[in-house]
Parts: sequence; C-alpha cells; structure tokens
Amino acid sequence: MNGRTDGRESRSPGSPDAMVLGGTRPSPGARFAAALGARVRSWEGFLAVLLLCIIVMNALTSPSFLTTENQVNLFALSIEKVIVALIMTFVILNAEIDLSVASMMGLSACALGWLVQQGVPMPAALIVCLFIGIAGGAFNGFWITVVGLPSLVVTLAMLIGFRGLARVLVEDRSIKEFPAWFEALGQQSLIGPFPLSLILFFALLVLAVIVLRYSGFGRQVYVIGINLEVARYSGINVARVKMLLFTTSGFLSALAGILFAARLGTVRGDMGLGFELDIITIVLLGGVSIFGGAGSVYGVVLSILIVLYLRNGMSLSNITGHLQTGVIGILLILSAMIPNVRSFLAHVARPGRLR
Repeated sequence: MNGRTDGRESRSPGSPDAMVLGGTRPSPGARFAAALGARVRSWEGFLAVLLLCIIVMNALTSPSFLTTENQVNLFALSIEKVIVALIMTFVILNAEIDLSVASMMGLSACALGWLVQQGVPMPAALIVCLFIGIAGGAFNGFWITVVGLPSLVVTLAMLIGFRGLARVLVEDRSIKEFPAWFEALGQQSLIGPFPLSLILFFALLVLAVIVLRYSGFGRQVYVIGINLEVARYSGINVARVKMLLFTTSGFLSALAGILFAARLGTVRGDMGLGFELDIITIVLLGGVSIFGGAGSVYGVVLSILIVLYLRNGMSLSNITGHLQTGVIGILLILSAMIPNVRSFLAHVARPGRLR
C-alpha cells in the first residue's frame, strides 16, 4: 500500500480539498481559522507564545519591568547586538556565517579612540572607522567568494585577527577622549525617549524587511541558501551576492562598534567580547536555518524580544552575568536543534513512511 488509490490521493471528507471537489468551498471564517491555526503552529507562533510567557513572568516578578524607561533601556543596552543580528540574518539565510562581527565592533571602536587620541577630527575618524568595517568585510568576502574558503574558517580567523588589531591599537589602556556631543548621541534621547541607536535600528529593520521580502536581491539570498548550484545555473551572480553580504556585515559591525563607544564613552581592547554568541543565538532562535534558505525577519524580531526580555528579567532578579551567558548558550543549542528535530519528525510521520 502506498497511500494512493486509482492515481489520486485520498482526502478526508472534512478537508478543504474534499469540500471544493464536492462543489462547496470553505467559508471565509473557516479559511481564516485554518490560516490562524497554521500560523500558531509555526515556529513564529511558538516564539510569540514563549515571548508572552516571558513578559508575564517578568511583569509578575518585577513591577518596574513594564515601565517605559525600562523598555527603552533594555533595548539601548543591547542595541549594538540587535543591529548586527539583522545583517547576520541575511548571512545565515545565504548558508554562510560571520563569526568576526563582534571583533570588528571592537576594532572599529578602538580605532576610533586611537584616531581621536592622535588628534584626528571626530568626523574624519568616524568615516575612517566605517571604511575599516567595509574593508574588513570585503577581506572576508574575498577569501570566501574568490578563493573559495569556508566562511566558518575565514571569519573564525578574523575573529582572532580583528581582536588582535584592536588590542595592538589600545593595548591595555582605556581611551576616554571623546567630544561631549559624541557621548550625548549615545547616551541621551534624540526623539522622545529614543536615542539615536534605537532610531537607527528601527530604520534598518524596515529596510531589512523590504529587501528580504520584496526585492530581487532578497529572493537571490534565499535561493543561494537553498541550493547553491541551482542559483548558479539560474544566472544568479553568487559571488556578488556573498561579497555584498559580507561587506555590509563589516560595515554594520563597525557602525555598531561606534555606537557602542558613544554609549559607554570609553573604549578598550575587549569591547564586544563574546557578543557573537548572543547575535547568532538571536538569529537561530528566530527560526533561521543554520543550513540557509529558511527563516524570516519576523521570527528574528520575536527572538530579539525574547533574548532581551530574558536577560532583562534575569538582571532584575539579580542573576549574575555568567549565569545569563549560560542560559543564552542553552538557547543557542536548542534553537539549532529544535527546528531540525521538528523537520525530522514531520518527515518520519508522512503517510507511507510508517508502512
């Protein structure tokens, strides 16, 4: 038995297909209920339920959790990570990885402090640091797209290399010689209660949704992640897409490093150390497949909220940073395992597989 009769798939009497074949169509309410049920059963639906549970738990354990000040602060304290998480979504959807983002953040911040200390005007120093990010991202892209090395190997090497350059620039010192206006941009509100970094994040989020869902480039990112050879045979310039992604990753990492320096008002060689763990956790927890080709920005946004609210709730409950990092590490493991386990179980449970 293979589950087929007379060359046609069997349909249950109550299924939408059977209703259409019988001459009736499901009502709009039934179609809406079916679509809503599918959405709730999706990974994004699971994340939404999990987020709601975390919000309720935090609100019950801390009366200050739902205040406007706390909501803005929890974003502001992690804004550099969530900005980089947006471009990391594109990179992983493309079946690649960039482990050097946190080190590039540290390098750009340290380069900014070193340039200002050498007497370079602040606007010129900012431009130089952004170009450092572009150059670093292009360097990664060259070895990956032209030479053909795995992105895991290249960016792991640059994780060490960029961090080493940052430490060479500042050694074991802290540099605090920034203009007051620069620190104000990172520490004070610009529009209402929102600082510049949060406004930039919202703008980049809208841009990411538009590019990924409504542009040809976004479709190319998905196709390459699904099947590289198919992408090549369909005429997609794979090298150009990957080079653009890694260059943009370097640029946004440098921008995040500058924002980090403005928020803290000081730079050190260990700035951003370990941030790549949180960034990758956010993307994978958001449902983006580590193998590429599957996922959405909406899931990543839900994941951002989950990670930020989870860290904020633990901080309000006086849980130490080391335990917080352990919880995030567990989330990283689960976010990589659960979608694959679900796919495997769905594959095993298909009609004909159990016969």
